[in-house]
Order: sequence, then C-alpha cells, then structure tokens
Amino acid sequence: MSPTREPRTRKPTKAAKPASSTRKRTDTPSSRGPDARHRRDLLRAMLRIRRFEERCVELYSAAKIRGFVHLYIGEEAVAVGVNEMLTPDDAVVSTYREHGHALARGIPAEAVMAEMYGRTTGCSGGRGGSMHLFDASRRFYGGNAIVAGGLPLAAGLALADRMRDAHRVTCCFFGDGAFAEGEFHETANLAALWNLPLLLACENNQYAMGTALERHEAQTDLAMRAASYGMVAWAVDGMDAEAVESAARRATESIRAGAGPHFLELRTYRFRAHSMYDPDRYRDKAEIERWKSRDPIERLTARMRELGELGDKDLAELEHQVADEVEQAVEAAERAPEEPVESLLRHVTSASAEVS
Repeated sequence: MSPTREPRTRKPTKAAKPASSTRKRTDTPSSRGPDARHRRDLLRAMLRIRRFEERCVELYSAAKIRGFVHLYIGEEAVAVGVNEMLTPDDAVVSTYREHGHALARGIPAEAVMAEMYGRTTGCSGGRGGSMHLFDASRRFYGGNAIVAGGLPLAAGLALADRMRDAHRVTCCFFGDGAFAEGEFHETANLAALWNLPLLLACENNQYAMGTALERHEAQTDLAMRAASYGMVAWAVDGMDAEAVESAARRATESIRAGAGPHFLELRTYRFRAHSMYDPDRYRDKAEIERWKSRDPIERLTARMRELGELGDKDLAELEHQVADEVEQAVEAAERAPEEPVESLLRHVTSASAEVS
C-alpha cells in the first residue's frame, strides 16, 4: 500500500507578491500562464456542475423533473479532477449520483437536462432520467441505479481492452456503500488477478445513503482494505480538485504503463441529503457546516485569488457563462418533444415483436 498522503506531482506555481495588508485582492489577475488557465478551467467545470444541480433543485420543486434525483453538490472536485486525466478513448462507469460525472465527461448540459425532463433529446432518449444517464459516443456507460452495480461492468470493459491490447483505462466511480456489496470484492479480486487497466474511484462521502461509514464498516480505511487485494491504493483529499487531479494522473499513468488496477479513496462529502426525498435527519448540522467550510469551489477560488489568478470580474464572467449555459439547457429541454406512445416498445423488445 502506498502512502495515504498523495504527493503533489505538479511543481508549485510561484505565488504573486503579497498585496498590502490594507488592500483586498479584487484586481484583475496579471498571471495568465498555463497553470492559471488550467485552474480556471477546473473552477469553471465545478461551477458548471454546481449551478446545473442547483437549477435542478428548483425544477424538481416545480415538478418539472420527476422521479429520484441524487445531487452531487459538494463532491464536484472528484468528478472534475479525475476526468481531467481521462482521454476520449477511456471508459467511465458511474453511479446513480452521476450528473457531475456526465458533465465532466463532456456530455452537453442540454442533453443531460433533457434527460432529467424525460425528453427525446436527452442523452438516453428520455428513458433513463436522473439515474440512468448514458452516452456510448463518449464511452460513458451509466448511470447505474444499483449500489456497486457498475463495478462488474467496468471490469468487463477493462478486460476487453486488455484482451485487445488497447491502451485504455476504464474508470469506475462508486460510493463507500459499495464496500458492503459482493460486487466490489469480486471485481477487486479479478481486477488484480487479471492485471486489468481499471481505476477504481471510490467517492467516500462518509454515508451509505443514511448510514455513517463507521456504522457499516468495521475497518474505515477503505484504501487499506483495497490494497489487501494486491493493488496500489491510497487516500486523497476529495475536496481539493488539484489534489484529485494529481492522484488521478499518477494512477492513470501507472495503469497505462501496465501496472494493473489502482484504487483511489476520494474522501469527500455531499452537502445535500441522499436524495430529494430524504429528510436528512441522520447527520448533525454542525458536521455539515464543517465540511462546507472545505467547499472545493471556494477552496480553489481562494487559492487562485492568493496566486493573483482570479479577480472579481473573472469570477463574475465565469458565473455568467455557466448561468447562460444552464438556462439554455433548461429552455431546450422545455421545447424538446416527449416520446410518442406509439414508440414506447422501441428498445424494449426485438424488432419482430415491436408494435407498429
């Protein structure tokens, strides 16, 4: 097992000279180097997920979105940081809390929002809804509603790549609750046994639905448990986008070099309840506030301000761009058609059995 603290692989950016103690840093940044631009991209990607989901809350309350909705708010650094290290040829397998993964993967906000509405222009044709986002063209294979259900699928994709000698990575996102399911242990064992090019990205948000980690796992060091299967595993600060990206870089480079499966325990926290139906009575409010003080968006914003890379105008511009994109997605979903009753059996039965 490798160390639990992920070493930073990127050379630290040289900080700008500190401003006068009486002056607030709100000026336009002078630094526009590649690191500054990259951090801006990370921030925009996280803002995009956050604002998209906040809009979904409003639409759900207005009964525009129906069914189960599981929000990713608070965990944005994980999806954004990991996806930065994946190529278009890699595969992603996700959970039912997958809006952030889908957006970070590059699925257009319009296609995701239309799917939330159940419209035909959605990425799953309006048939999957919130829990079943899917886009084969981007190798995004769900949106799986069963806890740990995506793990065997991810192992199969990775096995296919290994058998074809394709230098690709399959990344499987799953929560800490998956450790209580046999699918995780079966997948981890076979992945290590067969040396599969698989990145197991465990989003440890401290709760399996409404059950705290220490109440459902005797050993709460999940990285250590994963390492027992003979794979490289370590824990990462999942509230820091750059730390996640650094860990994902190290893992994916090693996997592509033939080192077999890697496991990242991404320690994060969801700020909202398990789902929109959940009254969230199992968590202490003070605990939620403690985690909110580590908000990944605010942390990266503060870091960029300190480095002189982000001013008030820059942040306002990013917020404006994201707000426009989200509203355009809502408007497009409102205009999109619903599936006609005549085609409801399409993709359900074989062609010979379809009703014309």
